[in-house]
Amino acid sequence: MNAVTSAVLLAAGRGARLGPLTQDFPKAMLQVGGQPMLHRIIGGLANAGIDRFTIVSGHAAESLEQATGDGRRWGVHIRYVRQAVLDGTARALALARSDVGDSSFFVGWGDIVVDAANYGRVIAAAGPTGASLAVNEVDDPHAGAAVEVDDDWAVARIVEKAPKGTSNTRWNNAGLSVLPPEIWGFVAALQPSSRGEYELPGAIAAFIAAGGRIRAVPIAGPWFDAGTPESLAAARLHFGG
Repeated sequence: MNAVTSAVLLAAGRGARLGPLTQDFPKAMLQVGGQPMLHRIIGGLANAGIDRFTIVSGHAAESLEQATGDGRRWGVHIRYVRQAVLDGTARALALARSDVGDSSFFVGWGDIVVDAANYGRVIAAAGPTGASLAVNEVDDPHAGAAVEVDDDWAVARIVEKAPKGTSNTRWNNAGLSVLPPEIWGFVAALQPSSRGEYELPGAIAAFIAAGGRIRAVPIAGPWFDAGTPESLAAARLHFGG
């Protein structure tokens, strides 16, 4: 299998839960540890061997693109695509289809903050199947996507937004993964969720149900979904403001 050298970063969201912080500002550009979250992610992935990025922008796209540039400061190449209609992460990912070709690629959210060492771990874990999925342990994964794993740390099932108290796992989809080119067929066939959105975890779940193999990788260190004021504050407390 060829090394994973390309990444798609999903950074189109409005960040409504952050209120006035993102009213006219891209969520992924909020500062954590003295730099925008998106820039932290790009730098960490560049150090892990990624040299081609497609960033899906949307809300306040021009501000994000101007501040981030073409990638030369990190020694990488960045291209932007804009999600005009915010109808889900699977639709956002589909905009990058032509950029990643027929190879496995890294995909991540622009507001997920972790220790940088995790990027290399997720990429390395993809192995010969070309697929891996980071997971983090929570009390109840009802707010995200519950991830059931087998004894070999392969993902057995993903349940998006499972009702509280119904999951038999404490593993949550951590929002970092390496996906194989076979995922595109499942992205194309995806139907809207109950929320009316085309959600990437649904395509991953369909891939697994059809026999696809994805290795689960527990996140090392803290994990922050910095899409709420509380989680953003916690990330800043850990990494610095």
